[in-house]
Amino acid sequence: MFVVATAGHVDHGKSTLVRALTGMEPDRWAEERRRGLTIDLGFAWTRLPSGRQVAFVDVPGHERFLPNTLAGLGPAPAVCFVVASDEGWCAQSDDHRDAVAALGVSHGLVVLTRADRATAQRVDEVSEQARIELAQTGLRDAPVVAVSAVDGTGLDRLRTALDDVLAGVPAPRADGRVRLWVDRVFPVSGAGTVVTGTLTSGTLTRGDHLDLLAGDRLAPVDVRGLQCCGEPMTTVGPTARVAVNLRGIAVDAVHRGAALTTPDSWRRTGIIDVRRSTGAGLGTAPEQLTVHIGTAAIPARLRRFDDDHARLTLQRPLPLIPGDRLLLRNPGSRRLLGGALVLDADPPALHRRGDASRRSAALAEMDLTDHTGRAYAEVARRGAVTRQRLHILGCDYTTVPAHVRVIGDWWVHAPTYDAWRERLQTEVHELRQRDPLAAGLSRGAAVDVLALPDPALLDDVVYSTGLEQHHGLIRLPGPPGDLGPADAAIAELESRLAADPFHAPEADDLAALHLGSRELAAAERVGRLLRLTDHLVLLPTAPAMAMRELARLDQPFTASQARQALHTTRRVMIPLLEYLDARGWTRRIDAVQREVVR
Repeated sequence: MFVVATAGHVDHGKSTLVRALTGMEPDRWAEERRRGLTIDLGFAWTRLPSGRQVAFVDVPGHERFLPNTLAGLGPAPAVCFVVASDEGWCAQSDDHRDAVAALGVSHGLVVLTRADRATAQRVDEVSEQARIELAQTGLRDAPVVAVSAVDGTGLDRLRTALDDVLAGVPAPRADGRVRLWVDRVFPVSGAGTVVTGTLTSGTLTRGDHLDLLAGDRLAPVDVRGLQCCGEPMTTVGPTARVAVNLRGIAVDAVHRGAALTTPDSWRRTGIIDVRRSTGAGLGTAPEQLTVHIGTAAIPARLRRFDDDHARLTLQRPLPLIPGDRLLLRNPGSRRLLGGALVLDADPPALHRRGDASRRSAALAEMDLTDHTGRAYAEVARRGAVTRQRLHILGCDYTTVPAHVRVIGDWWVHAPTYDAWRERLQTEVHELRQRDPLAAGLSRGAAVDVLALPDPALLDDVVYSTGLEQHHGLIRLPGPPGDLGPADAAIAELESRLAADPFHAPEADDLAALHLGSRELAAAERVGRLLRLTDHLVLLPTAPAMAMRELARLDQPFTASQARQALHTTRRVMIPLLEYLDARGWTRRIDAVQREVVR
């Protein structure tokens, strides 16, 4: 399906033309039919000679209903611009031309209606006038067809011309994320809430779970049913006019301008940086204005950076990405100020003196057609970004830019990565100097020090520095047993115990060697000592040596017999036996006797 919006001055025959092409009445309200004046959006559809199905969104032409007009033009990929042959170009033709230019519409055709009321010379004059007026828009080369809906003159040529135009419309992405701007909401008895809109990308399927952004509320909804041009559908791809029956939202909670989106795929933003695309410079624009995007019309505050660039603060958030086109309107006037292009939907905060001028310069250099450059700019600004985040920001993430390091799902700016490496090395070295007994920097502390956005990034950083990880601690490479100033005392203690394995040093001996609880704990941590209690230490090989001797005793044995076999004291023997019991190497039989577990 293809979707085409009408455009043109009031009473130039837009609705009559749609009626003649489709056989359907686009004016939905009795008041519209009574007055012969389109007030709100109308919808009709037909098939062209090629078999293409085309749906028309008929918009009001009167200046009083300009917001409704813009809601119809906003999502439309093609336009049928109508000018009456007898009246020629008129005031609202200017408004609609400016809207078409601001939206960047480049596919469509010009229809000169009421050809039966004008001479051939007059038709040629109006045709030339329309070409001149549309020369600065995407419709400058659009075909021009003169028709009469009264006697049918030119309708077949119009259908053929429309077929040709639609054949050149690029195919939208059926696998893209959904963003459906709602243009109509109504209840259906027994079904609930139904919303309609023009689906320009992505695919809707019955049973889909989506998000509906309505006002400040983001509501999860389910697609209960789908219709396209009055026909029930299981799946609908772009571009299409769709009616979506939603489960999970009341009809009075939705309005025109709401957006139905793929979950977790859009950034809902209330602050955007823009570039003027059409109209007068932003220097003369009022601070308070109305922004039109899709079918939404949102009050906004303008902060000018220069004549071409500004920041817009929207009254409520919208799902926007760079490249979206906006219409700017003075809320006190029915005329358009011009168009703007979204450059950044997640702009940086501006706090310091000179931030605005620096931002202006950055926006002036921004090129949305440089997809790799845009992705690099986002990574460079944030230091590290996930692919999903880049997708949400509307960036291409299929080509990795230079100076970007890929770690899992993360893209990391090379200078940021280098800063992480340097900071981690410095932190580990300084910890070693401050506290030689420290086993290393904990992973949690490292993540905090580096301010990593994801702890999963730490392994790659540690590996690149040449540092070592052991039991969740990051340390300098080298022998793990080095204990700095305490190393000599521990070595002396090891020598004594090697000569007499079960002659544990007394507290006075430890004090003389300047070995306190921290030093002994550090020695145990690196495998050089075994602590049976805080101040009772043996070599790590002592339990195995003890078991060899205990196994030679008659079983069961007493603690006294064990003490005599190991040539030690009760102060050492009792904690040692309890250690062996705890590991299941020996078993206590009663209050006095134990045995070796075979």
